[in-house]
Amino acid sequence: MTDPKPPEHLPSSAASAELVRQSPARRLARFYETFTPAALPGLDQLYAPDARFKDPFNEVAGTAAIRRIFAHMFATTEAPRFEVTDCIEQGEQAMLGWAFHFALRGRPLVVRGVTHLRFDADGRVVLHRDYWDAAEELYEKLPLIGAPLRWLRRRMSAG
Repeated sequence: MTDPKPPEHLPSSAASAELVRQSPARRLARFYETFTPAALPGLDQLYAPDARFKDPFNEVAGTAAIRRIFAHMFATTEAPRFEVTDCIEQGEQAMLGWAFHFALRGRPLVVRGVTHLRFDADGRVVLHRDYWDAAEELYEKLPLIGAPLRWLRRRMSAG
C-alpha cells in the first residue's frame, strides 16, 4: 500500500524539507512559480500576519487581504503563471525579478517587474512591494486605450 499523494498545493515531505533549507526569498520564489488557487492558504505560512503588500493597483496589510488580491488575480486572468528570473538577496531583504504570464480574453500577455521583499526573524514576508509599469506593461497592450498611450509615449520621448 502506498501513501496517497499530497494535494498539489502541499509539497511532499522531501520537497517540504528542501523548502525549509532554502532562503526565505528562494522559498517564496518557488512558491510563486508553482502558485495555484489551491495554494492560497499557503500564503499564511510565508507572510507575517501583518505583512504589507503594494503594487500599482493595491495597497493592503494582513494575510487575508493579500490572499484576496491573489484570489482576484486567479478569477480575472486566464492561466496566470509567474516566472522568477532573478533573485538578489542581502540580509533580511531581497529583490525578485519576474515575468507574469497570463491571458485576457484569450490574448496572451506578459508583464515584467520586480518585487522588493523584507523578511522578519522567522523568514516570513513583512513587506512585499511590486514595481512594474502598468502603462507600458499592461495598458498599452489593451484595445481602445493602448493606441493613445503608445502615441503619447512616442510624443513625450526625446528620441
